[in-house]
Amino acid sequence: MDKNNGTLGNNYLMASVLGLLDYTKLMKQLTKSLDFELEPFFNLSIDNLCIADFDGYFKKVNHAFAKLLGYTEEELYSKPIFDFIYKEDIDETVKYGENLVHGMPLLNFENRYICKSGKLVWMHWTATRSEDKKFVYAIGKEITYKKDIENERISHLTDLTRMNDRLMQLNHKTSHDLKLPVNNLVFLVDMLDTSKIKDESSLKVLEHIKRSADGLKTSLNVYVDAVAEDGVLEKELELVCFDEVFQHVKESLETLASHAKVQFSVDFTEAQWVLFERSFMKNIFLNLISNSIQYAKPGVIPVISIKTQLKDGHKILSYKDNGLGFDMDKDGARIFDLNNTLPNSRGNKSLGLYFVKKYITSLGGTITVDSKEGQGSSFTIMFADQIQES
Repeated sequence: MDKNNGTLGNNYLMASVLGLLDYTKLMKQLTKSLDFELEPFFNLSIDNLCIADFDGYFKKVNHAFAKLLGYTEEELYSKPIFDFIYKEDIDETVKYGENLVHGMPLLNFENRYICKSGKLVWMHWTATRSEDKKFVYAIGKEITYKKDIENERISHLTDLTRMNDRLMQLNHKTSHDLKLPVNNLVFLVDMLDTSKIKDESSLKVLEHIKRSADGLKTSLNVYVDAVAEDGVLEKELELVCFDEVFQHVKESLETLASHAKVQFSVDFTEAQWVLFERSFMKNIFLNLISNSIQYAKPGVIPVISIKTQLKDGHKILSYKDNGLGFDMDKDGARIFDLNNTLPNSRGNKSLGLYFVKKYITSLGGTITVDSKEGQGSSFTIMFADQIQES
């Protein structure tokens, strides 16, 4: 029995080994088959796919990417990748490339490439590295047309804003230019001695002139006051809760903030409410937070601090981040300008901070900024509201 059992055991073991070998062979064949299937997937993809090494060279590109840039694959392999990147975007590309070295995937990165024809194309990249740290695998989408549409939209908004500003200036000038002759007309009518006029029809005409002049003066004064207010009376002011608006904006930016792993430090205890326009407050938070995420330092988790305080009867909102920051001497004076190109924006134009200041100053508030390169930026908003907390 023992002998038979031993023989059966050996036969079973042999069959298991042979089965394992067959399975291994099958898996190798399957792997080869899968590798074969991936080649047409790589080459037929309409997205721009590439594999690069850490020496900065393309090792493999698909036909779509080569066709987009207008180079042959051999030409793309023969030069460093940075030879194909627009010079103004090289430093930013290097910074974000360091994330890959440390094992952090590259998400939502944009830069410009130079085609063989000299044309610039905008690319939107997602990339990750291999576990052996030898290669980077990247998927790129051309977004030049989106950038053109965005710049066209900004251009139209810029033109409309300038036209609006000119119309407001014309309104101011016209209204003030009319005040003097209207006042003179009223004064001259009052100067007339009607007791010396005996003709009844003439007296009636003068009475009509006086009433018309007085009415014109009243209407003009109302108009001048409305222009001076710059439309503030038309805005719907209400008690706005800072935390409520912040939570709403945070939720709307949830996907972007979670990808960037943003950390918020918020304290609204000292001033919880402010008399303001709710939609303005939402846009202020939205612009400041999205800018902090967009201009975060590569490889550093964005930390955003927001707090309120009461100072000299005014409500103050302090906002601070640890992002790239900028040179105040070079860019501080124009950071809120219309159609300003922000520092570290690689040519992207922005209206966000222009409108932030517009929202605040239109309601009698002020905003100041302080920043240092590599140390982040801070904004201080003082509201005109002096209502005491209930």
